Amino acid sequence: MTVVAPIAGGRGEQLVNGEAVEVDVRNARVGSRGLALLLDMVVQVLLGIVLFLLTGAVSSALLGAAADDALIDALATVSVLLVFVGYPTIVETVTNGRSLGKRAMGLRVVREDGGPIRVRHALVRSLIGLAVEWPGLLFPPFTWAVALTTMLFSPQGRRLGDLAAGTFVIHERSPAPWGWVPAMPPQLAGWAQTLDLTNLDDDLALAVRHYLARAAEIRQPMNARFAQSLSGEVSERIARPVPPGVPPWMFLSAVLAERRRRAADRVHAGRALTQRIWPGFGRLEWTRAAGPTWDPAGTNPPLLGVVKEEGRPS
Repeated sequence: MTVVAPIAGGRGEQLVNGEAVEVDVRNARVGSRGLALLLDMVVQVLLGIVLFLLTGAVSSALLGAAADDALIDALATVSVLLVFVGYPTIVETVTNGRSLGKRAMGLRVVREDGGPIRVRHALVRSLIGLAVEWPGLLFPPFTWAVALTTMLFSPQGRRLGDLAAGTFVIHERSPAPWGWVPAMPPQLAGWAQTLDLTNLDDDLALAVRHYLARAAEIRQPMNARFAQSLSGEVSERIARPVPPGVPPWMFLSAVLAERRRRAADRVHAGRALTQRIWPGFGRLEWTRAAGPTWDPAGTNPPLLGVVKEEGRPS
């Protein structure tokens, strides 16, 4: 059984699959799916034209005068079936639910339990799309309106083909939430202000931040090896050794916290200038939101000195 529960904040939904594994998903809505469909439509129309012309030319060359209107109608019917049923079925099956349009928009078709679709799912979706959605051979544009209404009022943005096949469409590219950021150890605040962080690039800073956020989950002795390796590399970049008696993780936390403080000061200075030139567009309150605090008790963060950043605008 599959359970889908909303996630606080409306960013996505928590899907619990048949193996009782929680999967964080973000359902695709009409806008992104419409753009993906538009791209797929262009591909399908071009493919249909090429296929019809090619089969017509071959039949004329082989049959000559015997190629009558009935044959042309038959070729047109076969071309429509191949383009609007065969093509999407094959593509979505081979690519695990990503047509060209969906790939461009970062979308994927999945089963209701979050697993990859099979041939039967792709085939049902294609048949429903041909009959009542796109191109909607049965009673257009009435069926188009029904299909659009179904998507708008479905909690997961599912179209008729999704309901019949037991599938829905999700975003593969989900926005990353604000994560854990290092806090400044009070005893290292003055020392950190004297550091030259010019050579501390973004890649190394990101690696340190990832380590600090996950250090509580890393077992020894690998934890100590990571800390020693990163602190040694950071010390080389800033040309300052780890202060005596300071653990490597505290040293790394202090360096990243100081780097973040300086970056915030630069942003604040730029927004202050913008506010003077164009009042109302500086948004100074964004740079003065309360930052992470040092929690030596370790009640909230996964590691001493690492806390979750709150109060940031999305």
